Order: sequence, then C-alpha cells, then structure tokens
Amino acid sequence: MIKIGILDLQGDVYEHLKTTQKAVKKMDTPAQILKVKTASEVSKCKGIIISGGESTVIGKLIKEESIDQVIKKQKIAVLGTCAGMVLLSTKTDYEQPLLGLIDMQVKRNGFGRQRLSFQKEIEIFDGKFPGIFIRAPYASEVGNGVKILAKIKDKIVAVQDGNCLATAFHPELTQDTKIHEYFIKEVLNCVE
Repeated sequence: MIKIGILDLQGDVYEHLKTTQKAVKKMDTPAQILKVKTASEVSKCKGIIISGGESTVIGKLIKEESIDQVIKKQKIAVLGTCAGMVLLSTKTDYEQPLLGLIDMQVKRNGFGRQRLSFQKEIEIFDGKFPGIFIRAPYASEVGNGVKILAKIKDKIVAVQDGNCLATAFHPELTQDTKIHEYFIKEVLNCVE
C-alpha cells in the first residue's frame, strides 16, 4: 500500500486530503492518504502534495524542517498547486526558498491579487477541467524536458517534469479528481 502525504503547513490541506481519498477510491487503488508535517513523516511517503498558501512561509518551513532534503534524496513524487507550483520552480520573480524540482520560471500572483481570482475551464489530459485560480502564479518559461500540460493564452498553468507535477490552479476545490488521479498514477509508476 502506497502512502501519499498532504503537507500540513498551510493551504487547502483538508480539501486535498478528501480529493485524494476520493481519487484513490475511484481508481480502486490501495493507498493511505495522510497529513504530514515533519521530514520523518514525509520520508515514509511515495508522494507529497504541496497546496496553496503563502509560498514564502511554506518554503521557509520546508527548509527549516529539512523536508526539502528528504524529498530530493528519496526522489519523492510531488504535486504542487498554486503556491506549490511556485515552490517547485527553479526561479521566481521574488527572493524566497524554492525546491527547484521543475526547471521553470514562475511569476507569483501572475494573474493578479485576491480580488482578481477567477474560474476558467482549461484543456488538460485531452479533456476539460474547471480551473480555479486564486492569486494564481503562472510559468513564463520552462526548461527542456518540462512537459507543458495546460496554458491560458501564453501563460503556462500546468507542467510536469518527471515525477513532479505543478498546477497554477486549485484542483482540490473542484469535484473533478482528474488531476489527483493523474498524480496517483505517477506515484504508482515510481513504486514499480
């Protein structure tokens, strides 16, 4: 049975937990979905989800707890949403701690501040997905080998690099489990 941890530092932790549980059930995949806060707890997981929130704060906590070292050393699969996308990047428009797991440059709050939040249907995985963008970032450029999964005009809103997946939007706030199912498949590929 695989373990997938929802990093319980900030953001939509409960929503990610419920959506991941729903996806696992839908896929009929034996898995334990749990909240994690420490490097020790993260080390027991094959996949980690980093939700939205304040990326600077989450980044500092990840570094202080040495969670970044565990993720990198064990090559744990990561899904980063919103602030999680910022943290997975190699470069951003703001000086802050980054995991640097996906070769991309990200613009924090790229779509504007809180009051400019919006919903937009996007094309991803050969289908439609209800994108919820809240103070959302976007990737302005990606390195070789980074797969662009979705865009809004020229703004990159979903990417994958190996076992790391990042979205600018909040899939956990929808009823659609497609993004979480895709991530679970990536975690399973790492285990095999």
